[in-house]
Amino acid sequence: MPPVALGALRARLPRAPLTRFAPSPTGYLHLGHVVNAIWVWGLARALGGRVLLRIEDHDRGRCRPEYEEAVVEDLAWLGLVPDLGPTRQRDATAMYLDTLGALEQRGLVYTCDCSRRGIAREAGDVPHLETRYPGRCRDRGLSPGPGRGQRLRLDVRVEHFRDALLGEQEQTPALQCGDLLLRDRHGYWTYQFAVLVDDLRQGVDLVVRGADLLSSTGRQIALARMLGGHDPPVYLHHPLLHRPDGAKLSKAAGDSGIRELRAAGASPQEVLGRAAEAAGLIIDARPLRAEDLPGLFGEG
Repeated sequence: MPPVALGALRARLPRAPLTRFAPSPTGYLHLGHVVNAIWVWGLARALGGRVLLRIEDHDRGRCRPEYEEAVVEDLAWLGLVPDLGPTRQRDATAMYLDTLGALEQRGLVYTCDCSRRGIAREAGDVPHLETRYPGRCRDRGLSPGPGRGQRLRLDVRVEHFRDALLGEQEQTPALQCGDLLLRDRHGYWTYQFAVLVDDLRQGVDLVVRGADLLSSTGRQIALARMLGGHDPPVYLHHPLLHRPDGAKLSKAAGDSGIRELRAAGASPQEVLGRAAEAAGLIIDARPLRAEDLPGLFGEG
């Protein structure tokens, strides 16, 4: 991927945007997170915008305080200072309940007692493809309670949007995922619901994230429309880093962890440079400072 020209993107991006860096504290940061941070901070600074640090701890079963502390520490070590935050999803329960209640009053939400395993079995799970919820509980009239989740009714509708980097897109969420799970059987808010509500309520108008989340965009746009016709953010999905075997970098696999690189004696500038080269934002590896990042996007 050649270096990105900001001029080619500017017409598709908001002026002086509010964007966010939104890690989940389920592990330590790795180079893939640094690539996302380079895109987030680089574009925000090049466009005269701001960065919000949001800790996405909606999965309370896997999130750990030590990982959250490490995120903040590693960002500071890299010289990536947010303008706002950190905010935490665990502090937003009242906001999520209020939003869910508004959807319930309009008859858009129903209770579901299906398990992930049962859904996969009924839908005929196909490896590497998203499992579509087949709608088993849509008309059962179940009451909310322990062991039951809540889903959003999705009509079959094509969502058209323009990704700032990838161009025109169209998705049909009802055919991709089926009715959208908002709160799971354990009472946890789902990623799809929490991040969209966060973005709308916090005023985020530019979402910069990895290409693995492109398929989430249509359903989040649909949810935004159901929440009162709010304009959704502009979305930009950048390429991911991959291991030599083709799999994406992951916290679970311990790939290129920032903690390990620091312990091996790497400097913040070397880590930023290594991530930028791996992402194709520079051709030859060289040390980069945080203040150099806007220059990767045509300004600095």
